[in-house]
Amino acid sequence: MEPGLSAVAGALSQVRERIGAAAQRAGRDPADVRLVAVSKTVPTAILADAIAAGQRDFGENRVQEAVAKYKELGTEVRWHFVGRLQRNKVKHLVGWVDLIHSLDRAELAAEIAHRAAAVGTSQEVLAEVNVSGDPGRGGVMPEELPSLLEAVAPMRNVAVVGLMAMAPIVGDPEGARPYFRRVARLREEASQRFPDLAIHHLSLGMSQDYEIAVEEGATLVRVGEAIFGRRSGRERAEEPGERDVESASNVRGMSGSPKGHGKVRS
Repeated sequence: MEPGLSAVAGALSQVRERIGAAAQRAGRDPADVRLVAVSKTVPTAILADAIAAGQRDFGENRVQEAVAKYKELGTEVRWHFVGRLQRNKVKHLVGWVDLIHSLDRAELAAEIAHRAAAVGTSQEVLAEVNVSGDPGRGGVMPEELPSLLEAVAPMRNVAVVGLMAMAPIVGDPEGARPYFRRVARLREEASQRFPDLAIHHLSLGMSQDYEIAVEEGATLVRVGEAIFGRRSGRERAEEPGERDVESASNVRGMSGSPKGHGKVRS
């Protein structure tokens, strides 16, 4: 780590260097890969160190925690929701969150579209695909993806801009490669079949395999532990109730466009 850098800044520098090297190995422009720092359970004081080091994209997987952090940091950063999403929590995200990575059913898309219309915006989402075959993970099975996209395509106020997937946990990161390749093929097939959806993003890779993901075409990589350290002892379950979660409109005080800093498209 360079002298004078905080631990988080040093870790970010290393991750960015590895992303750049992986992109170059694949003949890609490193600027085409966006690093999403997965900050679940990470205090905002530490996020401030990451922001000071130039990090602008942060991913949260619990609605209540995401709203609390948004209330502190606002549109200083771009917010990604990367966790499984219940329909009754959608209203707390739409209107300020930049990208939802976990669309996995038409009913959820309809709720997102409804809430987005109510606040006068269009919500960008990624369709999550379960390529690992693990029934405990979210996402539609690959063979069900066309049906999901067909259902979402005519909906207004919700825009599918790519796919998200997680490879199974493997001992060697190289073992994730065939899963990422499969998602890349699914994206190509989906973009050809549904050209009006502008499906271009691939959200792939986590701390253990993000370099492989970049080599296989990821445009978004979700990295947590490699930046913020292990989460043991900080993990907690989200409250099942809604009474402590303020809606997006209450948080922002809706007046005009809810996305003051632009969307995730790039």
